[in-house]
Amino acid sequence: MAKAKGTVFFCQNCGYESAKWMGQCPGCREWNTFVEETVVTGTGKGSGRKTGNPHTAAEPETLSDISLSEEERTSCGIRELDRVLGGGIVEGSLILVGGDPGIGKSTLLLQVCQRLAAAGKEVLYVSGEESLRQIKLRAARLGEFTDHLKLLCETDLDTIEDVIQKKRPQIVIIDSIQTMSIAEVSAAPGSVSQVREATGILLKLAKGLNISIFIVGHVTKEGTVAGPRVLEHMVDTVLYFEGDRHAAYRILRGVKNRFGSTNEIGVFEMESDGLKEVTNPSRMMLSGRPEDASGSVVTCAMEGTRPILIEIQALVCHSNFGIPRRQTTGTDFNRVNLLMAVLEKRLGLQLGSCDAYVNIAGGIKIMEPSIDLGIAMAVVSSFKNRAVDGSIIAMGEIGLSGEVRAVSMIKVRVQEAKKLGFTCCIVPGVCRESLKDIEGIKIIYVDSVSEAMDLI
Repeated sequence: MAKAKGTVFFCQNCGYESAKWMGQCPGCREWNTFVEETVVTGTGKGSGRKTGNPHTAAEPETLSDISLSEEERTSCGIRELDRVLGGGIVEGSLILVGGDPGIGKSTLLLQVCQRLAAAGKEVLYVSGEESLRQIKLRAARLGEFTDHLKLLCETDLDTIEDVIQKKRPQIVIIDSIQTMSIAEVSAAPGSVSQVREATGILLKLAKGLNISIFIVGHVTKEGTVAGPRVLEHMVDTVLYFEGDRHAAYRILRGVKNRFGSTNEIGVFEMESDGLKEVTNPSRMMLSGRPEDASGSVVTCAMEGTRPILIEIQALVCHSNFGIPRRQTTGTDFNRVNLLMAVLEKRLGLQLGSCDAYVNIAGGIKIMEPSIDLGIAMAVVSSFKNRAVDGSIIAMGEIGLSGEVRAVSMIKVRVQEAKKLGFTCCIVPGVCRESLKDIEGIKIIYVDSVSEAMDLI
């Protein structure tokens, strides 16, 4: 049957398909997200595509016949990555890794290939962006590689599919999904239809052949993976690599995980010979902390099951302009404005005519409300130019009435502070029962923000 070309419109946010352009997407209700693409209709190679073993007619099963045994996982040899994945790589999973250009996505995955190949796993690294020589030059600074790692430089997904079915590797890396193309789809590589169809084929390969596939995705200026939003819905796990590419530290964050928690993070440091794990992020975040400086307070945030001690820095000074300037780095701008309004209303501080700058040291982003008390104490410390004792750590959520509310996993936070040598901890008063067994550290309970500020 002859193939016919047609024009359709895709929503870049959710993948909704329409025969005509629309200002608002009926699927996700977003505005101005439709793009025009040319597609090929008719019978072709895609209609006869098969992956894995041929199936007989599908039969439904009852809940009682389904086993609840743990998924078989493979350790990738990098503990921080295993933590984010929920304990290791699940066989047959499709994992999307996104991040800014130059952040270290390819370096991290090449190190994963190195560890897995050293463990005897058959690994296939498919690159659509670099030549074999370029990959060899990058791999030379990472150390020795075994022959279990195979390299393929190809952008045609039909060819890649044939190689995967022939070689049957256990792990496949696709770098990147935006460079892959399918001959049946006439759109350019990286377009909505190409990315969606390529991901669908890789998903069938992963499930049909029971192999784990990592795909690298570029991000847009808004920080989301380029291509249709449906791409993130199709994969099993979505990981984002965060951080400034000019800085040393990187944060690997899981935003979707069908096989584990989505709250875990992995911390890495970029060095000349690749990415190194940071096993104690708290000590790293507090390194170089000034002593006897106003506006500096230590607090504790939870990332999944991991407590991380961070330094909050605030600088409050009189404004020379009619409208004071407020700026935040590493935390929510609106949350800081809310806390300053609470301080002005409940404590009578004249902050309305002051510029305020709040920074989370170390380049990490924290949005947890448990750092509210630390932010408020840092702002008041800078405003009054009085330093907070360096052995004190503060944590708690602040309400609009000025009350200090409880935070989750308070015992784990206090134990982490004790382990790192802090001698005094300021916590919400409602946490007395949870911390009655803690010894070796002084605990001060506060019920309102005014009680906490009296300690400065």
